[in-house]
Amino acid sequence: MSTKVFIDGSAGTTGLRIYERLGARKDIELITLGEENRKDPAARKDAINRSDVTFLCLPDAAAKEAVTFVENPDTVIIDTSTAHRTAAGWTYGFPELTGQAQKIAVSKRIANPGCHASGFVSLVAPLVEKGLLDKAAKLSSFSLTGYSGGGKKMIADYTDDDLKETLTAPRIYGLSQTHKHLPEMQKLCGLETAPLFSPIVSSYYSGMAVAVPLFADQLNATLEEIKALYRSYYTGKLISFCDSADENGFLSGGAFSGRDDMQIAVFGNDERILLVSRFDNLGKGASGAALQNMNIVLGLDETTGLDFGG
Repeated sequence: MSTKVFIDGSAGTTGLRIYERLGARKDIELITLGEENRKDPAARKDAINRSDVTFLCLPDAAAKEAVTFVENPDTVIIDTSTAHRTAAGWTYGFPELTGQAQKIAVSKRIANPGCHASGFVSLVAPLVEKGLLDKAAKLSSFSLTGYSGGGKKMIADYTDDDLKETLTAPRIYGLSQTHKHLPEMQKLCGLETAPLFSPIVSSYYSGMAVAVPLFADQLNATLEEIKALYRSYYTGKLISFCDSADENGFLSGGAFSGRDDMQIAVFGNDERILLVSRFDNLGKGASGAALQNMNIVLGLDETTGLDFGG
């Protein structure tokens, strides 16, 4: 019997990608609404409650509203918005954290991680969990992303035939230090203080490189001990540690574009250490993570239908 899936917000970047990928799977029956019913609350409510799994690919307010439509106790909601990532009663959908896959498997409410947050959490959470980094540490992070993460308007801006000169170079944003991913970055890593975070968007379609710089005196471990921790912590197919990620002294933010896996790397020396996580903001940072969470809920191999370079 196929699993019935509804994507509420299938016209957005993440929703479209989920729709395209699930459409190729024979074990999935997609519940779809015509253009005239796509935003109709009654039609959406009916579709949600007929589904086994519903993906919410909506703005925060609309995602919160959609949750109030749920009456079927068996319907699993996977929310790709920011709305529920730190909310009580919701399971954070990052299966690689200790014990998290088991929680996801039995959850009816799963909050898909933010793209920038995925990179930061992948690097910092294991260090705090294992005592190599103190919870009181005040951290900074910068994150390079392709423009697809900005949604339809940003994609249109970057693909305009009359491209603005300011868009031809990388742009720092989140200048107010109130980026919407900060709460989950702090909570999931168990930090006492949210990091100083500088996201950067550049003129390529997709891919991310999230970096966390550290001084040695911030850590209770050497560079080699950090590498050893990542090797032992990430043993699955979708996150792996790489000792040879250096690309002749450079790292490309777009190296994992089109993929659903993530690569962790550590650089630097005994005084200054740089942690880097690379992945696709639309893959492990969005739709790939959402499908991974669905696979776990359905009792399937978590990599089903995913591209992890294997």
